Amino acid sequence: QVRLDESGGGLVRAGGSLRLSCEASGGTLKSYAMAWFRLAPGKEHEFVAAINWGGTDTYYADSVKGRFTISRDNAKNTGYLQMNSLNPEDTAIYFCAAGYQNSWNRDRAPEGSQYNSWGQGTQVTVSS
Repeated sequence: QVRLDESGGGLVRAGGSLRLSCEASGGTLKSYAMAWFRLAPGKEHEFVAAINWGGTDTYYADSVKGRFTISRDNAKNTGYLQMNSLNPEDTAIYFCAAGYQNSWNRDRAPEGSQYNSWGQGTQVTVSS
């Protein structure tokens, strides 16, 4: 399993942008599919986006489609989540996750059980 460390969270006004990073260590990220999830106060853990090992296939939750972009740079062992047009409903702790590509099922990408490594999370707060 790889260790994942998120960064890039912070406070931003509605309509603004943030770019989250997820750096992996202790292994090579190219063996893993990656995803972002979020946890907002009073809400359940929510899938945000996923990407396959090569970056050729992506999957987004309807709530972020067209506003967020997931990407990765395997040479840097890092994944990213570009978030544009943020609104207060996007306020949450954002977690990155990685799951072995060989056992990753794109149709089940929103399921947390697809991922065996998780970061500690980074807080994103969007003010109105």
